Amino acid sequence: MSYIDNNLLPSERVLYRTQAHWIVFLLPLFWSAMALYFLSTTGNPVFKLVGYLLGIAALFTWLQACIVFANSEFGLTDKRVIIKVGLIRRNTLETLLQKIESLQVSQSILGRLFNFGTITVCGTGGSRDVFRNIDDPLVFRRAVQEQIHQVLNK
Repeated sequence: MSYIDNNLLPSERVLYRTQAHWIVFLLPLFWSAMALYFLSTTGNPVFKLVGYLLGIAALFTWLQACIVFANSEFGLTDKRVIIKVGLIRRNTLETLLQKIESLQVSQSILGRLFNFGTITVCGTGGSRDVFRNIDDPLVFRRAVQEQIHQVLNK
């Protein structure tokens, strides 16, 4: 069961969920391609050594990307925004909708092309929580804003 589902309040329901974007696999893919390139060259033992070292780097970055992708949850309920990132070193945010002052979305050119970005949640009291590589961050922000509007106008 997911972190969001395990931490719901009584009568709270999930309205929107998203996850980390597949772009987290881009760096491991790059290191893997570089390792294969150096390993496929014939003759030079230095190239083979570099290929093996890049292969080890690729393995570690694949492991890290898989952990980030599998253990990142971004959710909106009818009462809160719930975000969890990480497995061992976990970063969570559970903020009541009434306590959110703003949500900022930052997207690079690559982020705009592939529809991922960074969300910064600014809460009352000056808290700022930053979450990177979120899939479709503009839809997430819009869903949160719509729910805040509904909660404040009850």
